[in-house]
Amino acid sequence: MAAAIITPLTLALAGCAEPMAEPAFQPEYQGIETVLLDGDLVNFHVAMRGARDAEDVDRYAECAAAQYTLIRGYGFARHLRTNISEEGGIWQGDAVYTVSAALPRGLKTIDAEVTAANCAENGIPMV
Repeated sequence: MAAAIITPLTLALAGCAEPMAEPAFQPEYQGIETVLLDGDLVNFHVAMRGARDAEDVDRYAECAAAQYTLIRGYGFARHLRTNISEEGGIWQGDAVYTVSAALPRGLKTIDAEVTAANCAENGIPMV
C-alpha cells in the first residue's frame, strides 16, 4: 500500500473542491408607508437594505398589504402593480393593492390571514 503524499499544493487544491456557502440572508427592513388612495385602493411604499432581489421587496410589500387588509376588517387583497428600484443598496417598492371582504376576481389575489401568518413566521414586518 502506497503512502499518500500531502504537499501544500494538494492542500490548496483540496480547499477548492468545497462549495462556497452563500451569505446568510439578513435583511434590514426600513419601514412601510401606507396611503389610502380611494375606498379600497391602497398604496404601500416599502424600503429595505440587504434584499437578495426584487422578489424580497415584493414580499415585504405583500406582507404590508396583508396586515393592512386585516386591520381594515377585510379578508382579501388583490395585487395591481409593484414598481421596484434599487439605489445605493437600498431597495424601494411602490405597490398598489385593492382590499375587500370577499375574494376578488383576478389571478394575483391573497388571503390576508394566511399571508400575514406566513410573513410573521418568516420574520417579515407588517403595518
